[in-house]
Amino acid sequence: MRAPLFAIGMVLLLVGVAPAADSLNVRLIGSCDTPGESFDATVDGDYAYVADYAAGLRVILVADPAHPVELGYYETPGCAFRVAVNGDYAYVVDWLAGLRVVSVTDPAHPVEVGYYDAPDNAHGVSVIGDYAYLADAGAGLRVISITDPAHPVEVGYCDTPSWAYDVAVVGSYAYVADEDSGLRVISITDPAHPVEVGYCDTPDWAFGVAVTADYACVADADSGLRVISITDPAHPVEVGHYDTPGYAYDVAVVGGYAYVADEDSGVRVISVTDPAHPVEVGYYDTPGRACGVAAIGDYAYVAHDTAGLQIYQFYGGGVEETPNAEVLTTKPLPTIVRGVLFLNGDCPRTGTVPKTGLLGISGRKVLDLKPGANDVSRLAPGVYFVRERSAVSREPSAVSIRKVVITQ
Repeated sequence: MRAPLFAIGMVLLLVGVAPAADSLNVRLIGSCDTPGESFDATVDGDYAYVADYAAGLRVILVADPAHPVELGYYETPGCAFRVAVNGDYAYVVDWLAGLRVVSVTDPAHPVEVGYYDAPDNAHGVSVIGDYAYLADAGAGLRVISITDPAHPVEVGYCDTPSWAYDVAVVGSYAYVADEDSGLRVISITDPAHPVEVGYCDTPDWAFGVAVTADYACVADADSGLRVISITDPAHPVEVGHYDTPGYAYDVAVVGGYAYVADEDSGVRVISVTDPAHPVEVGYYDTPGRACGVAAIGDYAYVAHDTAGLQIYQFYGGGVEETPNAEVLTTKPLPTIVRGVLFLNGDCPRTGTVPKTGLLGISGRKVLDLKPGANDVSRLAPGVYFVRERSAVSREPSAVSIRKVVITQ
């Protein structure tokens, strides 16, 4: 039933009819079920890396967001809870089994090359340069040298007052979501001697954190999204908030939007362009619990405890101008054609031809398209979708879908 529901949803949204009650400005693009309970996802290039709890690390090819497929996996000894990727290595937070360093040089055959036995229940990780920063529950923030991935070693730590659940690192500071102690700001100028320089308590439990520009966005359980100014790291202060309907568990920020994994209320898209007045601009009520989220461009990669990896597209931001002619954006307005469908020619900067197809209402390709005139006179009248991928980019944002209505 998934393909017909998806197709129907696209038609309703694009022709101006009110969308289904479980979504607003967000559509499901593709999904890949996993054998375990998915708690986190991160995306690097054409691959999504999913922390799948008892089923370990799953590597999913997402070059075509509509058809993600598992390519490889590594069953970690513990319970894979979070994951970060840096270069040829995935750093898996494996709960009681600490931090596992997994080579993904061959994504089809990931293999562990080293590990760090954390003192407590490892929960979150951020990897920058030669260091992995581990949110280690009751043991606070641990700083681990990964100069030699086969032998990661702790070089410093900073205890936090509560339960270090997640961490984001930007510049010389680590921002720790410290459960009922809110956001803690830790200087890592000297990795051997990290020290807390400031904090901002939040009304509930801080579970997730993402940092953009001068603000930290905190997923704060029943208190939703909290936006905290970190212009002065020694005195972080909340400037705005949005109370999501569910239990804010994780957050990713891109392009002025915060994507919140809101557990039983799915993925919520919140505009933080005005940090003092964040406002929800889209959502999709996902199956199961939305536990982790990564965002690239207009796409959100959501880890569900019972539904694996699901890929959503937020289209509420409209068409954006971009200096990169190779990046395609969604065009929600329909094109009405009769007999012949015209497409633009070759890419003026590269001379290459975009890969284009015409999809039917079920999402199946019914015709390969080429630049210029395409004969569609033999197709039945109705709603179709032009799906175009840039020939020079494999990023998810290089995919465009627009509606066409073919008439007699």
